Formats: sequence, C-alpha cells, structure tokens
Amino acid sequence: MAKITDLTKGNITRVILAFFFPMLMTNLLQQIYTVADTAIVGQGLGDDKLAAVGNMASLTFLIFGFATGLANGFSIIIAQHFGAKDFSALRKSIAATIQLFIVFSIILTIGSMAALPALLNLIQTEAEIFADSLKYGYCIFAGLSVTLTYNISSAMLRALGDSKTPFYAILTSSVINITLDTVCILLLHTGVEGAALATVFSQVIASAICIKKLWSISEIRFSRDDFQSCGTMCIPLVLNGLPMALMNSITAIGSVVLQYFVNGFGVAYTSSYSVSGRYINLFMQPACTAGFTMSAFTSQNYGAKEYERIRSGLKVCLSIALVSYVTLGTVMMFFPRQLALLMVKGEDALTLTEHYLPICGFMLFAVDFLFVFRSGVQSMGHPTIPMISGILEMVLRVVVVFLLIDQYGFNSTAYAQTAAWFCAFLMNGLAFQYYLHQKLTLKCAVTTA
Repeated sequence: MAKITDLTKGNITRVILAFFFPMLMTNLLQQIYTVADTAIVGQGLGDDKLAAVGNMASLTFLIFGFATGLANGFSIIIAQHFGAKDFSALRKSIAATIQLFIVFSIILTIGSMAALPALLNLIQTEAEIFADSLKYGYCIFAGLSVTLTYNISSAMLRALGDSKTPFYAILTSSVINITLDTVCILLLHTGVEGAALATVFSQVIASAICIKKLWSISEIRFSRDDFQSCGTMCIPLVLNGLPMALMNSITAIGSVVLQYFVNGFGVAYTSSYSVSGRYINLFMQPACTAGFTMSAFTSQNYGAKEYERIRSGLKVCLSIALVSYVTLGTVMMFFPRQLALLMVKGEDALTLTEHYLPICGFMLFAVDFLFVFRSGVQSMGHPTIPMISGILEMVLRVVVVFLLIDQYGFNSTAYAQTAAWFCAFLMNGLAFQYYLHQKLTLKCAVTTA
C-alpha cells in the first residue's frame, strides 16, 4: 500500500523542501504548458486568436478560482484530521468532499455555459474576437468537471503530504497537452477550440493518475458507511471551503473589471494583457507553491497542535518567496522585451507588454508574501480574513484603475494589480501573526497550569 507523509515530524526545513520542490515542478509545468499554449496559438493563429483565448482568462479564473478555493478549503479539513491522526474523521471528510464536489460540479458547469455569452458582452469583448472566445469558452467549461476532479484529487494528495504524484500527473498531461496543441493548431488548423480540447483531454489523464494514487492509500480507503455517516462533515467543509471559493471569485471579479477596461482599448491591448498575465502567473509560481506548502504544513501541524513548528515553517516559506522575488522580479523588470518577443508578433502589443511587465515585476514581492501568509491564515481555520482581503483586492482594482486610467491609460491596470497585492499582503500578514500568537499563548498557559 502507498504511504502518506507526516509533516508534523522531522526536520522542518528538510520536510518543507521535500514537499516544496515536486510541487513547484507541478505548478511550473502547469504554467509552462499554459505559456506554450499561448505561444502556439499566437504564433500559429495570429494575435486576434491569441486575444480571443486571452480574453477568456479572467472568466476562467472566475469559475475555476471558485472551484479551486473549494478544493483547497476542503483539503485543509482533511489535513487537520490527518495531523490529529483521527482516521475515522479523515475518511468521512473525504467521502463528504466527494459528494459536495459532485453537486458543485454540476452547478458550475451548467451555470458557466449558460452565462458565457452575457459575460463576454459584459467585459466588452471585441466583435472580431467574440466568436472565437465563445467557442474556446464553451469547450473549456464543458470540461469543467474534469478540471474539478483534478483539483480536488491533487488537493487531497497534498493534504496527505504527497506532492510527488500531482507532479507526475502534470508532467504526463503537459506532454500530451503540448503535443495535441501542436497537432491541432499547426497541423490540423482546428482553431482555438483545438487548444481548449487539448487542455481538457490532458486534464483527464492528470485526474486518472491522482485518483489511482488516492485509491492505493489504505488509511483513507473509505466504505459505504463513511458515505452514509458523513453528513455532519459537510458543515465544516462548507464553512471552510466556501469563504475560500468566494475569496477567489471576488478577486477574479476585480480581474474581470480590469479585462473590461483593457478590452475597451482594443485588440492589441487585450493581447498584451493576456501575455503579461501569463508571465506574471508563471513568475509567481515559486511563491505560490510556498503558499501551498505552507497550507499543507500548517494544516497538519495545527491539527497536531504543533504551533511552534508552524512559526518555524513560516520562516522557511517566506525565505522561498523572497528568493523567488529577487530572481524572477528582476527578470520582469530588466528583460520585458525579450519575454514579450516569445509570444507576440505585433509591434503595438510588444511595446505595451514591454512597459507593463516592469511595473508588476517591481511589486511582485507583495503577491509572493501574500501567498504564504494567506495560506497560513486559512490553514489555521480562519478563512474569513482572506475572504475580506479578496473583497479589498476587488475594490482596489476597480478604484485605482478608475482614478488613474485617464492619466496612465493601459498601465493603470498594472498599478491596480500591484495596489491590490500590497494591501492584501498587509492584512493577511497581520492576521497570521495575531492568530498564531493566540494559539501559542493559550498552549503556554495550559502547559504552565
């Protein structure tokens, strides 16, 4: 039988790094095949098709972000039960998670496909890219249940300390996705729908690999009784998962608003915004991975009441985020044209990207540290603060771009992004220190008594 990894024991730095690196490779591969997808579409089909795919980015983030938030919220409860070594509750929480995800998968698939045309109109999608955005969106949202299956199965594995299997899954699916993209777009000339179908099919493979590994773990091999008696588990799962899902969606609404303003400038701006977003997502991955690592590490140790380990783990994860900022933020600030040339053809989109990336690169530290602190707060059972910070991010994106757009034009969207990152980082950083200090003080008082 497969083994699961206990993050509550052993050398903290070694345990965290052993979890971090496979997961970093997983997240980088996801972003690399996203960038490859963008490059193949842009180079094979042109800037208009690229704009159509990029135009969907904020909408897919809105829907997938909600689902990912649910998966991460549910996985925190799973990790806490594992940290406490309560295997009966662990199996029931997994059974309840499966039931809840079936329900949410049906609702999100039907809702997203029905609302897609209205959403595209809402964000001022240009007439010349509307049809392609619609085709791409329908294909992606039709396969939403597949993506959700991968999200929840990989989140469960991370909660149990396994970051290697999701890496193997994404490695396999990335090769498949890039191969199918090349064949569909460059050889068969299928258009943007070929890129979407390649993505969905690759997610099927990734999901199958993760599910197979989960089924091999004897400690979580649930029975019919676990499903019949898991009703009470749904409440804490929803109370933890829904705020995280709403946080992601609220943050995504801010991105949708920015997409609205960008689309108002024209197709070249939409292409530039799409490419810039791909690079930002790629370059924040080490810190994002440090956040996921912090989540699994904190959740297990919170369940085991090992609060001092959580404090030490924070230092390690923040160090990872700092190294990430120094290296990748520098690349964004000093080599933006070289990055832009890899994905865009038109001189207008190239120039816009060249000016946009350094602004975000300079402030990348804020979102890097945000990932770590926000994950820590969520994993200690306090998802409300991150949700409020998500509302703050949305408001700041709207307000800043509204105030600065006349003076700074397209670059105002970069200033809006960075202002949102910085304020959310401060809120979650302070909340983490407060909640951890509470737990440490209480444990010290109990030990003294």
